[in-house]
Amino acid sequence: MQKLISPVAACIFAISFMQTACTNSEGKKGVGVNIADLDTTVSSRKDFFHYANGGWMNANPIPGDQIRWGSFSILSEGNKKNLLQIANDAAQKKEAKKGSPEQLVGDFFFSAMDTVGIEKQGATPIKGDMESIDKITDMKGLLAMVAKMQMWNASPMFNFGAGQDPKNSEVVVPQIYQGGLSLPDRDYYIKTDGRSAMIREEFLKHVTNMFKLYGLSEADGKKYAGVVMRIETDLAKASMTRVEQRDPFKTYHKVTVAELDALTPSLKWADMLDGLQVKGKYDYLVLGQPDFLKELEHQLKSTSLNDWKIYLKWNMLNLAGNILSNDFVMEDFHFNNQVMSGQKQIQDRWKRMIQMTDGFLGHAMGQLYVAKYFPPEAKKKADELVSNLMAVYQDRISRLDWMSAETKKKATEKLNTIMRKIGYPDKWKDYAGLDVTRDSFFKNILNATAWNYDYMIKKVGQPVDRTEWGMTPPTVNAYYNPSLNEIVFPAGILQPPFFDPKADDAVNYGGIGAVIGHEMTHGFDDEGRNYDSKGNLTNWWTSEDSSKFDAKAKMIINQYSKFTVLDTLHVNGELTLGENIADLGGITIAYEAFKRTEEGKSTEKIDGFTPDQRFFLGFARIWASNIRPEEAARRIIVDPHSPAQYRVNGSLSNIAEFYSAFGIKEGDAMYRPENERAKIW
Repeated sequence: MQKLISPVAACIFAISFMQTACTNSEGKKGVGVNIADLDTTVSSRKDFFHYANGGWMNANPIPGDQIRWGSFSILSEGNKKNLLQIANDAAQKKEAKKGSPEQLVGDFFFSAMDTVGIEKQGATPIKGDMESIDKITDMKGLLAMVAKMQMWNASPMFNFGAGQDPKNSEVVVPQIYQGGLSLPDRDYYIKTDGRSAMIREEFLKHVTNMFKLYGLSEADGKKYAGVVMRIETDLAKASMTRVEQRDPFKTYHKVTVAELDALTPSLKWADMLDGLQVKGKYDYLVLGQPDFLKELEHQLKSTSLNDWKIYLKWNMLNLAGNILSNDFVMEDFHFNNQVMSGQKQIQDRWKRMIQMTDGFLGHAMGQLYVAKYFPPEAKKKADELVSNLMAVYQDRISRLDWMSAETKKKATEKLNTIMRKIGYPDKWKDYAGLDVTRDSFFKNILNATAWNYDYMIKKVGQPVDRTEWGMTPPTVNAYYNPSLNEIVFPAGILQPPFFDPKADDAVNYGGIGAVIGHEMTHGFDDEGRNYDSKGNLTNWWTSEDSSKFDAKAKMIINQYSKFTVLDTLHVNGELTLGENIADLGGITIAYEAFKRTEEGKSTEKIDGFTPDQRFFLGFARIWASNIRPEEAARRIIVDPHSPAQYRVNGSLSNIAEFYSAFGIKEGDAMYRPENERAKIW
């Protein structure tokens, strides 16, 4: 799949939305709050998250093949079943036109489910490349293999790709960022706590086992694992933290090949970029972390050629582990899912292969999916909601008491130029030249990976296509992209039970409305606010307004840093700042938009709840979920989103209208003194 190049699009991420049949006896709309999902033994004034979701959480334990389980998960699993039907139907059309969505999807999925053929091959698909690594005799050959593996979507030594220049959003340039690590974050190599130490020990066992499956002895496997750990630990120590990377100015360095060579002369960047097929297509590159390259140069000089070859072999095994025979797949699952996230059992193969088909052929799969499962009225209703929230956002900017007229003008301009993408692209990706057959799953993977890399590299030096999507239409998620100044809501998320155009307005606005507001607010969070209306990284704020924003953001950091998970782990308020700002902004904007509807203006109760109460219950329900403790601990390190309960309780403790709706008073756990409540947008 195409590499994700900074700036990273900000997503709602793991949405869990509960919108089920209403027990309403008053003849109102048939979708709303399900009373059975509440836990009325918990006071709404003490813990609103568990009050709103406790009944559902008790009735919905995590299935063995999941690491967390919420309404988002249920929708996603339902989507997989829909996609399975599509893939099976396509696979039955053996005479489908070459290159058509049916042929691409059908033949890819057919090959992915050919477990007999895959088992017969074992590790044979990577044997040739592993032997090629063995035959490397000098640094030139080693770096040529690094370039080759980068094109396969691996990232040995560093991470390479092509994307919009953050400071000139009209051009696509080659980009280089820190990389080369197998574990999810640098902290796993460096931190000394018990869980981090356990993960490192398990990682060593995992690397050893993968080499053993390939045919090495136990002793050699352990030796190779030690080499991999040493190299990756040194690279981790030189890597920026996730919090440091939240400042887009710190990860932007416009460089030439000569300047890259000055940092890492051993890499010989002209040859490397030639191997990466971008020679002569650019005038400069964007570099994320110069200090990382300095450490890489040190490693290139101090690490033996043989150790680097071991490192590349591991990268090959790690890259292919989940697509080789079942013994490799199960070892890959054991470490990356069981150890890291606590998953009890591997998902059925058809689920994993549906996800892979969508990942490689998302636009082909998307065309078939939209035609069958995305009704026009859903797109129309979602577009109306976006327009309503846009109008509210503009009014709120004009009323801000802390922002100058100069910055307000530019903020309004940015808001009004946000591109909205709803459901599916106006122009589908053309997979011309991609060869997919029924004969070989591994070959299809290689062909699709090479095609996607070529598709990305061809953009270098070309005008930016602002109509392109960064998610596939069946995806159950949404995102904001700062360089394109766009909000995107795929068809996968705009369907029942997540979103229903016939639903109770209160629940729709509290749910999908808050999601839409969340993505809009990403354009004005601590990262997104640094991009102008055209998507260029630039400081368009007055210094006084920036200082006021930072003070307000600091209040949010302090609030969330006090929250704990698993009794001892604290939420990282700096890492989660952008998502917390977006959550707070989203619920604030959605509430005002809801109050402009007829239902929002009424006081009529349904199932004993006022419109305002149903709105806040609708918001809380989007985060209804259970999560395994291992996954909760992992997310504290890698996830820029706060845990579900704090996305609810943390946000609502700052909303005065929530206090009124549920009678929150001083002394209640949900209460926060007025002068300590955060408010930005």
